[in-house]
Amino acid sequence: MTLSLASTVLPTYQQIIPAVLNYLEKGRAHYEALGSDVNQAVQLKLIDDMQPLHFQMVSVVHHSMNALTSCETGNATPPDFSLAFDYAGLTAHVAAALEAVNSTDAAALDARADAPVVFRMGGRELPFTVSNYLLSFSLPNFYFHATTGYDLLRMDGVKLSKMDFLGGLRMGNA
Repeated sequence: MTLSLASTVLPTYQQIIPAVLNYLEKGRAHYEALGSDVNQAVQLKLIDDMQPLHFQMVSVVHHSMNALTSCETGNATPPDFSLAFDYAGLTAHVAAALEAVNSTDAAALDARADAPVVFRMGGRELPFTVSNYLLSFSLPNFYFHATTGYDLLRMDGVKLSKMDFLGGLRMGNA
């Protein structure tokens, strides 16, 4: 079996983004059951010098939906953290990323696998190919921020298990 870029990246997003949506929903239900304001969770942090849940969810979207857009344009930048979302808005933002991933043209992504993508942050430029950008930069960041969001909610008492992070496993015969 030969793996293409699209057959590697897209199913990964399609597995983890629904898991993120699931743990966000469990978080909402948890806070409502406690009679707490779910919007306070948007600013949850593990430690003072770490970014809150808001940052983690914006980053999940950035390293999935926006990363795929960067592969089309050849230009990548850091996430837009000026976006202001409440808990429902963050959940909708993540849901929009799943819709974008699901509508991605796999053949077009594969055709651009060796095309350039330049990540620009301030005066710094990191040149990648589309494949290297997704596999060595965006996917590791995607997993990091999806995991950190899970950890924040779990730390705050939301009943989550490892399966809540893994989501729907891709099983079947080879």
